Amino acid sequence: MNFTALIEGQPNAIFGIGYQDPTLVGVYCMILLMILVVCGVRVVFAAGIAGLVGLVELIGWGPAAAMVGQIPYSKSVSFVLGLLPMFILIGYLAFHAGMTKSLFHAAKVWIGWVPGGLAVASVFAAAGFAAVSGASVATAAVFSRVAIPEMLAAKYDKRLAAGVVAAGGTLASLIPPSAILVIYAIIVEESVGALLLAGFLPGIFSAVIYAIIIVVWSATHEGIGPPVRGFTWGERIRSTWGLIPIVAVVLIIITAIYGGWATPTEAGALGAFVVLVVAVINGMRIKHLKDALMETSKLVVMIFSLIWGVLIFGRFLGFSGLPEAFANWILGFDTDPYVILACILMGYVVLGMFMDAIGLLLLTLPVVYPAMMALNGGPDVLAADSAFGLSGGQASIWFGIIVVKMAEVCLITPPIGLNCFVVAGVRPDIALSDVFRGVALFFVADILTLILLIMFPQIITWLPDLMR
Repeated sequence: MNFTALIEGQPNAIFGIGYQDPTLVGVYCMILLMILVVCGVRVVFAAGIAGLVGLVELIGWGPAAAMVGQIPYSKSVSFVLGLLPMFILIGYLAFHAGMTKSLFHAAKVWIGWVPGGLAVASVFAAAGFAAVSGASVATAAVFSRVAIPEMLAAKYDKRLAAGVVAAGGTLASLIPPSAILVIYAIIVEESVGALLLAGFLPGIFSAVIYAIIIVVWSATHEGIGPPVRGFTWGERIRSTWGLIPIVAVVLIIITAIYGGWATPTEAGALGAFVVLVVAVINGMRIKHLKDALMETSKLVVMIFSLIWGVLIFGRFLGFSGLPEAFANWILGFDTDPYVILACILMGYVVLGMFMDAIGLLLLTLPVVYPAMMALNGGPDVLAADSAFGLSGGQASIWFGIIVVKMAEVCLITPPIGLNCFVVAGVRPDIALSDVFRGVALFFVADILTLILLIMFPQIITWLPDLMR
């Protein structure tokens, strides 16, 4: 690389490639990005460095530096991005307001009698918390403190206890409000409201499949997950009172978005206000409010930093023409579109072993998304003429849910399965290896769910179509 040329502001001289082949510059910078990530450089810096180098190569130091300097501010003031802090704050406020304990208790007294009842209760409680959280890691951390102690006290196998919490936390990726779905919408310029509605049924569907896996596993392996009985109908009915605040928040968010009387950002702010009021009524102290705000701030800064770095790289990809070249390459294959989709998803599984879910989506979507939309037939294609039987708008939402579901899988796959590390960190008495063993069956459940979502896309598109 000719770094003298960079300092002197001469474009096209760093790699010595020239304007004649910007796509090749894109390929080189993709390789540089992967090398940096494999060497342990954080995704935000790896993407920013690779994007800056590529932009300098194509347009020169001055224009590249000016463009890169504008991206953090121009993207931070986006109204849509204001949704992320609200959704994340809802989750932390709900935890400090004691809603998670109420959720788990209600699920326990209603479902505890089935084989693996406490584990099933953990799944549905995690799904309920996901409906007011939006952060998978936060969900896993919360239920590591709430659910695992009760399961271990009931003589549950520690692998099942840890695995169900790690896997249950991934439900926050799909069930609205979901931070990852918002990020997908920002990258591909899709409707946030439509995506949030699209994730609801697949999220519940995933929770049901998890529950079936647990019941079958516990029923066929004695002692792994014994049922918990002895609750009266009076206890069950009283437990439902603790669910009212969570149900209220979910209804407010979904109704506001679906009814069109509030934007997703406004609905998120209203939901956060409702949870704050409930938290104050439940006796939240200033210390707890401060903790919730600090934890929200840390997670938001991390996500925003990732977005800035990857948007720099995405801007470079636009100049290089690599996404269009990749789309044309994909269209050149004379094979079934579902085979191509399966290969792309397998690539996500491999990359997910080394990258966190948000970074994975941010880095791959600028290239993969245009290819998938072209494969389906383009943005204006009718369902009858498309490769997947979906119109252009439906395909964008459908692929978004499929990709986010893959991001869920990446949260529990070794060696970087973030949710597994969170559970092991909160519960040092459970070895990381046991957590990964515990999530193995849930990985199979996720693959089964993906197959069903691909075969029956109406599970994803039904609610957004109603909104339209």
